[in-house]
Amino acid sequence: MHDVESVLNGLRRYPDAEAPNLFASDAADRLILDTAADALAEVGGRDVVVIGDRYGALTLGAAAIVETNDIRVHQDPITGEIALGRNASALGMADTYRNLPLGRDLLNGARLVVMQLPRSLAELTEIAENIAAFAAPDVRVFAGGRDKHMTPAMNGVLGASFDSVIAGRGRQKSRVITASTPIRRAPESYPVSERLDDVGLTVVAHGAVFAGAKLDIGTRFLASFLPEMNPDARDIVDLGCGTGILACLLTRDRTAARVVATDRSAAATASAAATAATNGLDLSVIRDDAMSTFDSASVDLIVCNPPFHEGASLHTGSAEKLFAASGRVLRPGGELWTVYNSHLNYRGELRAAVGPTETVGKNAKFTVTRSTIG
Repeated sequence: MHDVESVLNGLRRYPDAEAPNLFASDAADRLILDTAADALAEVGGRDVVVIGDRYGALTLGAAAIVETNDIRVHQDPITGEIALGRNASALGMADTYRNLPLGRDLLNGARLVVMQLPRSLAELTEIAENIAAFAAPDVRVFAGGRDKHMTPAMNGVLGASFDSVIAGRGRQKSRVITASTPIRRAPESYPVSERLDDVGLTVVAHGAVFAGAKLDIGTRFLASFLPEMNPDARDIVDLGCGTGILACLLTRDRTAARVVATDRSAAATASAAATAATNGLDLSVIRDDAMSTFDSASVDLIVCNPPFHEGASLHTGSAEKLFAASGRVLRPGGELWTVYNSHLNYRGELRAAVGPTETVGKNAKFTVTRSTIG
């Protein structure tokens, strides 16, 4: 028997970065669970779905409320799945849930959905459309977040998929939106596709992917250096691949090399695989946490446009983790090419994690570096 507060207090973020200003649960998690408690008790643990749980607060908190063992869970980052698994095992709750991709299997017949609101309206649109299409007609959705990351537009997005959308009262700078009476139709907005004539690719994107089907300006700047990157590379990785644009360009232009696109995001890897297929390219795509399944000294070239946020917090832990992984996975003489906002000045971190690092390009906003394994 577990109580919710002891569950939340026992959570860790690992394998995500851990720091004094980074937390495994917050006031929004508590408010969502409190607001949904009566509905959880009514449903009795059957047909409960959790979406966007970061480290297990919602899944394990819900399981503690109703003592259920069949919660269906969707987490976009694989690091969230790993953290939930570790936290569940530590609490003796490993048999309370199962992970599923966003879609029919996750949501079929669901009567209660509890979720953390994503910051992206595109991601929220894809989630809402899937709930409305596949959940039970009497489904109730409890979607919460921190006030500073919520916007009135979220009500509109939910209102496009549900006839009833009610914003609850705030507590500790958090709020929960309750949605019900789904508008039944097939998910229609995502994935999207767009032809990018300047790079000669059609890009496919799910809602949770950064920049959607566009080519973001950092990746565009890094792509301009592709011809200069290690010409003899046999094994190449697009690390944090997003929609897979860099990986597809490398696959198309370097036919003798083996290119792998990898990202921790389920939406990103699904998008990269779809982008490759749409363009007739044979690309290997792997959902992974910072190349954890790659052998040491097995890659000649890595390209990376690293994130500089941990969820809602400005933090460089994710980028540093990717740099350290690159140092492990690159062969002697291998190269890591990185683009980043110039104010972050990652050269010291890159030098320490990989090796000698030089600036090869700089514009008004971004810096491109090449780091070489000695």
